Amino acid sequence: MKTRFVYVGIRVKDMGKSLDFYTSYLGMKDTGHSRIEETKGDVAFLQSEDGKVGIELNHYDPDSPYNSSYSVGEGLDHLAFEVSDMDEAIREATKLGYRVAGEVKTKTSRWAYVEDPDGIWIELVRGSGGSS
Repeated sequence: MKTRFVYVGIRVKDMGKSLDFYTSYLGMKDTGHSRIEETKGDVAFLQSEDGKVGIELNHYDPDSPYNSSYSVGEGLDHLAFEVSDMDEAIREATKLGYRVAGEVKTKTSRWAYVEDPDGIWIELVRGSGGSS
């Protein structure tokens, strides 16, 4: 299975303060925000000035299943990799013994989380040309 590294997801305590830090201080471009009701979370997408590096800031509501206590240094939410076939990627992870920690389907998109051997969540996002 071929993948392409897409972006890093960071869980934040205060979306406004984090947006200010990454855009005003580090000069990243704010490329959009969304609310994902299925995860009870807010997302902001940022790009480096050259467009080569992406960061996704994630803030979850207190009653979100993805909200957990926040410890400094443990804010890495997930790493995202693009796959061409989501069903195949999930089957392969299961076959190899990796835990599929969750799958989210919205009206317009689908993604899944697979745990690496240390429990870090790896998000699988569908790229162009594959099945959903």
